[in-house]
Amino acid sequence: MHSLRLKLIVTFLIISVAGTLLTTLIVRTSNTRAFNALLLEQKQAVYVDDVQTYYEANGSWQGIALAIDSQAPPAVPGEPPQPPSLFALADENGHILSHNRQFPLGSFVPAETLAAGIPIVVDGVQVGTVLTDEGITPPPRNPAQEAFEAQTQRALQLGALGATAVALILAIILARSLTRPLQELASASRQIAQGNLKQEVPVRTKDELGELTIAFNQMSADLNYATQSRRQMTADIAHDLRTPLTVLSGYLEAMEDGTLAPTPARLQMMHTEVNGLIRLVADLRTLSLAESGQLILQKESIVIGNLLAQVQAAFVYQAAQQGVALGAEIENTQVIQIDHARFRQALDNLISNALRYTPAGGAIDLASVSLADGGVQITVSDTGSGIPASDLPHIFDRFYRGDPSRQESQGESGLGLTIAKSLIIAHDGTIDVTSVEGKGTTFTIRLPG
Repeated sequence: MHSLRLKLIVTFLIISVAGTLLTTLIVRTSNTRAFNALLLEQKQAVYVDDVQTYYEANGSWQGIALAIDSQAPPAVPGEPPQPPSLFALADENGHILSHNRQFPLGSFVPAETLAAGIPIVVDGVQVGTVLTDEGITPPPRNPAQEAFEAQTQRALQLGALGATAVALILAIILARSLTRPLQELASASRQIAQGNLKQEVPVRTKDELGELTIAFNQMSADLNYATQSRRQMTADIAHDLRTPLTVLSGYLEAMEDGTLAPTPARLQMMHTEVNGLIRLVADLRTLSLAESGQLILQKESIVIGNLLAQVQAAFVYQAAQQGVALGAEIENTQVIQIDHARFRQALDNLISNALRYTPAGGAIDLASVSLADGGVQITVSDTGSGIPASDLPHIFDRFYRGDPSRQESQGESGLGLTIAKSLIIAHDGTIDVTSVEGKGTTFTIRLPG
């Protein structure tokens, strides 16, 4: 039995049949007991009425035993003689006048036993007591009563068969509704295994299967996006490596052939290209370590105001050359635990990005605020060209270029913001960005206390 649907059908059917059989057994037992009790009450009422009528007619119990014996069923050959009645009659003193199995003729019944019987009252005086033989179960029945009980049992059996049929139909429907999403998920998984990563399974329910389907669709979308990003990243890395390598190869071949002389200017240009390659490889390694959680941080106590002053001092000359005002609020004396070099690298990348997009006459501001939970918030704001709304969700992606031609001309590889985010996350912090196109951009860093 390898099919989950078949297993579910069999399981539902077994549970339903077991419940139906148990219910049928309980109902059958209850009906039999109720029917026996009803028959006993009817026979008891007839017996009480007969003996009371006898006493009223004769004024005493004289001859009552003979009268009751005459009503006893005839003896069946080969079977033990049956008692004349299910009931016994005792006079007011407790002497048995008419017997049954439990109370022999002529025996004496104590008062507590008489109290449990049915009193026979004539003219306001109790003249006797009817005692029932509780050991006979069920009481004898006539053919009509037997037929009635048999019909009741057949109705229960038909009801059980009908319930089983309905249970089978419902089991098939339920099993199909439960396994259909799983079959769709299995089919989509096979498509992913074959390389068709973009799969979306319809969400048919709001239960755990629906949550599983939503999670699968998200996983498929993320996997497809990651694959596309990886392919794009590979292409971008190849592009960023190819350009300087082509330049270096061309100059080396020309110098080797004697076409070009190895002048200091040409060697300096080749050295610049090599340094660009070294920076790219270093950035890729840093990013790989940070995203894999293997980046080791050497944390130390740093005054936040001093850190911002250092960053300002490092970029103030470059900003002045571009005609950009670089300001920093350095009064904050809160101490934070960070890896100075790595966190400086993240801030340097943010400042470099701001300088790249802030024209002459603009401003860049570094600010910090102490948070109520003991953490700190650092903002890097500029009055540059801003970021288009369509680019905002992607600016931390590897090699993402909102304006490829401009960034390539400025030597930007597209890893600066990605590395900044990874380094901040490695410090258990977060980074967000808000921007208005044409007015500027603000990066907000939050570090825990």
